[in-house]
This record gives sequence, C-alpha cells and structure tokens, in this order.
Amino acid sequence: MELKVTRWKRYGHDRLYANPPAGIAVGWADLSTGDITVSVDEYRDDVIAAPAHHLRDYPEPVLPQEAPEAEARPMLPPLTPADNLSTNRSGESLRDLLATSGPGLIERVVSRLLRRRSEWHSWRQGLAGEKRVGAELDRLARRGWRVLHSIPLADNVDVDHLSIGPGGVFSINAKHHHNKAVWVGDDAVKVNHGKPAPYARKSRAEAKRLVRVLEHYCGFPVEVEPVRVFVGVTDLKVVAAQLSVRVYQERQVAALAPLSGVLTAEQVEQVYGVARHRQAWSRA
Repeated sequence: MELKVTRWKRYGHDRLYANPPAGIAVGWADLSTGDITVSVDEYRDDVIAAPAHHLRDYPEPVLPQEAPEAEARPMLPPLTPADNLSTNRSGESLRDLLATSGPGLIERVVSRLLRRRSEWHSWRQGLAGEKRVGAELDRLARRGWRVLHSIPLADNVDVDHLSIGPGGVFSINAKHHHNKAVWVGDDAVKVNHGKPAPYARKSRAEAKRLVRVLEHYCGFPVEVEPVRVFVGVTDLKVVAAQLSVRVYQERQVAALAPLSGVLTAEQVEQVYGVARHRQAWSRA
C-alpha cells in the first residue's frame, strides 16, 4: 500500500510520518537519528519503504528489531509425594541417620556408664537443636512465611531450615551448644573460648548454593541470607564489626516475622514451589 509521507517538526523532534490514504499514522522515521518506528505491524514493510528516499541525506536508519523470544525457563517435573520436601520434619536427616547408623542398646549403656561422648551423642544433640529451632520457625506461617526443614543437597549434606516470606529467603543452620558460652566474630565462632570455627564461611557458601538453584528455576533474582541460630547457650556475645551472617538464639528467630518488602506473595509461592521439590536440589 502506498503511504503518504509528511514531515513534522515540533518540540525538538524532526520526523517523517507515514499515513495511509485515510487514517492515522502507522509509523514514522526520526530524521535526527534515522530510527524507524512501526506503530501498526501490518504496515511494517510499507512504513520502512515509504520514507526511504527522504533519508538519503540523514544517518543510516536503524530498522526496528523484533523482540527476541524469551528463553524458556527450566521446569521441574510434576511434584510427587516422594519428592515433596514440605513433609520433612525438623532434623529429618539426623532422624534417618540415627535410625540406620545409630548405636545399639549395649553400646549406648556402656557410653553412658563411662561418660564417653560418641558420634551418636552429637547427632542426638544436633537433632534436639534442629527441633527447637524448627518449632520457632513454624510459628512464622501465620505471618505469610513458608518454612522447609532438612533439605538434602547433592553431597550428603542438608540445609537445616529454609524460611521464605515477604522479607526474603533465609538459610538457617542450628547449632546446639548446651550450657556453653558462644563468641561470634566476623568470620569465626568460639565455643567456651575454644578453637575458632569457620561457621560464617560455611553459612555463606551454603547460601550461594541455594541461590544458584532458586534463580535457575524461578527466573528472577533470589537473594538468600544465611542465619546461624545457637541453641541452649548460656551466653551469646557478638563482637563482629560487619556481620555477613545473622546470629540469633532460638527464641529470637521470631525477629524474621515482621520483615517485608523483598518478595511479593506470588514470588514467595514460586520460590517455595521450587524449594520444596527434591529434584531441584539433586545436583546442588
């Protein structure tokens, strides 16, 4: 279709408008830049051709580009009961470990009589700590939060708890130090003035692993903030100048509840949908 080309100069613009015989403009060429804009796609070829001879003394026109097709977001298979991590209890991995690899009755009696600490004792203590922290986190549900427990990763380790809500995503690790004092620095933790442990570095590394998985399947940026919760301690002293990991005692995790402004309700459900799928973490 032959289009009528009309020059228009106003408000700092210098354009050639292409109009059909009767009707409003279906596109224009900007004479200062050479850009061509098509407002009605069915006239695309005509709009590009119509002002061509007028643009010989102007910069080479920049033809409008069709928007590239969005890359398909990776999809997880349909969720099955076996892959649904929302049914996991706090300390699920430790429960399984104690059930399959824990000591027999005689070994437990001997260890108790000799007051000898064994690996299973640490497992049981860790389980008690995760259960106490999990119970506190489950209270966040009434404030729009989703909580998962014992998320298995690829190398036989797990994330103790994951909280997802309006205030963001938090990877939470419980440490049970019964009747002990804990000192927290920038990158190290001391229990009863003992040898420094690199808790903060491990927490940050765990959070980065989670970010890679969640962003891969969600298709939008997801920040995961690491948290360490100390259970049963007599004293918690934080002297870090710049904490890269949040530090709480178990009763303080309720401080997450009022946090907001990071994720919409829809994003909370989207992140939760990925996080509760076992197969999302199979290679994490």
